[in-house]
Order: sequence, then C-alpha cells, then structure tokens
Amino acid sequence: MIEDLAPADILVDIEGLANELGVGFRKVSRRHLAAEAVTDSHQGVIARAAPLSEADFDRLIADPKAFLVVLDGVTDPQNLGAILRTAECAGVTGIVLGRHRSAHVSPAATKTAAGAVEHVPISLVGGIPASLAAMKDAGVLTVGLDEAGERSIFDLSLSDHGQIALVLGAEGRGLSQLVRKRVDVLASIPLAGRLNSLNVAMAAAVSCFEVLRTRQGR
Repeated sequence: MIEDLAPADILVDIEGLANELGVGFRKVSRRHLAAEAVTDSHQGVIARAAPLSEADFDRLIADPKAFLVVLDGVTDPQNLGAILRTAECAGVTGIVLGRHRSAHVSPAATKTAAGAVEHVPISLVGGIPASLAAMKDAGVLTVGLDEAGERSIFDLSLSDHGQIALVLGAEGRGLSQLVRKRVDVLASIPLAGRLNSLNVAMAAAVSCFEVLRTRQGR
C-alpha cells in the first residue's frame, strides 16, 4: 500500500484488520505498487491471495437443495461479476461456466462482484449442453431464460422443486440452439416498456430473487 493514494483512516482500518487476522502488511513505494498490481484500479492498496479453487460439478448437482446459475456464453467480465454478486445475495449454491468462450474470474469481474467470488462456488465445464443433460439425470430442474419463452418465470411452480438451475445466455445472442433444446422449460420475464430485453445481469437478478421468494414461501 502507499499512503498518498488511500485515505489515512482507511489504511489504519486495513492495517488493524490485517494484524488481527495475522496477514502480512507493509508500505511500499508508488513504483513498487504499480509493478505488483495487475490493474490500475487499485486505489493504493493491493492484496495477495491464493488462487480460487474450482468447485466440483458433480457435487454441485448432487446437493438436494441445489440452486445453480448456468451461464451460456456470457463473455463480459462485468456482467459475470454482477451476476456473481446477485447470486451470493440470493443464496445461489453454485455457478456453472463453460471452460471456453466464456468470461472467467478476472480483476474486472472480481471488482464488480464486490467480494462474491470468495463465497460462491464456481465450476468450469467442457460444454454447457452436456452439463444440462447431467443436471437432468440428477433431478435438477433447468429453467432457460429467454425473451421468447412462452411461460412467465413468475408463473412457474419453482417451490415444488428442490433442485433448480437458471440458465442465461449471452447479450444479444441469448441461449444457443442446443441449450434451448436441453433445458426443461423456457421462461421469460414480462416486460411493460418499449425495450424487448433486459441486460443479462439484470435478468439474472430478477430470476434469482424469484427463486428465493418462492423458496421462502412469500
């Protein structure tokens, strides 16, 4: 950390918390910090942490209370970060991402997630369609969010299913054709304005909290 980039009272708080947790803490020059940081958006403080461990997909879908979010080709790291933050707040038990052609945890995604990357298990899979087939075999209800879905997500009996996976596609393209065929149901979010779609992160927020609402019986 360097003192002229971060407010002194915040630095005192950070140093106190680091000492309390037994985390090493030291002050360095601006040049040293710039050389160590992986992004320019560090505000004068950086932390070293171990790499995130990848969650086991089979364990995620075996959870009798599984509440999963599956992202089909979402490549924007800020959308991923926003979805991770929403997922953590809504009680999602795991995120499933494609190993290829998908945004993964990065500095941009981590910043937008505001700490959620430390709490939401993330599993990388070779292919989303194959993972949906495995979910179906495990008894997980897969709900694809699509503007052309004939049923409103608000009309689904989500509380009747112990295991649920919400499947969301990329901006613009939406769900791939094969993913559309593999999900158990295609659902839409009713819109009353002139625009015909929501940002994928906003759609994730609406659908995640609808699952939470129905699970809580409210």
